[in-house]
Amino acid sequence: MRYVEAPAVHRPAPGDPPSVFLAGGITHCPPWQAAAARALADFVVLNPRRTDFDVSDPSQTDIQIAWEYRHLGLADVTLFWFPACDASLTVQPITLYELGAAAATAGRRLVVGADPGYPRAADVRTQLRLARPDLTVHPTLSATLAAARDALTG
Repeated sequence: MRYVEAPAVHRPAPGDPPSVFLAGGITHCPPWQAAAARALADFVVLNPRRTDFDVSDPSQTDIQIAWEYRHLGLADVTLFWFPACDASLTVQPITLYELGAAAATAGRRLVVGADPGYPRAADVRTQLRLARPDLTVHPTLSATLAAARDALTG
């Protein structure tokens, strides 16, 4: 596996396996990316969730956003996972924004999952049914990861 965690830069090389960007909840969300990286170990995994991120350093926000923007564009497949979370803490607005932008991009290969406990799961399903009726919104992380493996190998 080639594992690339923000803020490290991925430079695609000839012979690399396909890449997958792990888009989804980070702040106030469970650390689902570790399980996803293990499950997708045959591929280049682009993970925006940093092991060590100093949220008190405002310069890191610009670096993080620029990293995500660049790597979302590089990925062969973007996996979106909306984990269950406390709606009083987050509804993952940045991930929703990224999903909307990705869904509106013709030819963008997406795999999407939303835990039934995610407060906006119905919105994700409805919006994608309208914007990208070809997509299935998977109800579990394991189903989402299986679909990502299929997309990366197909």
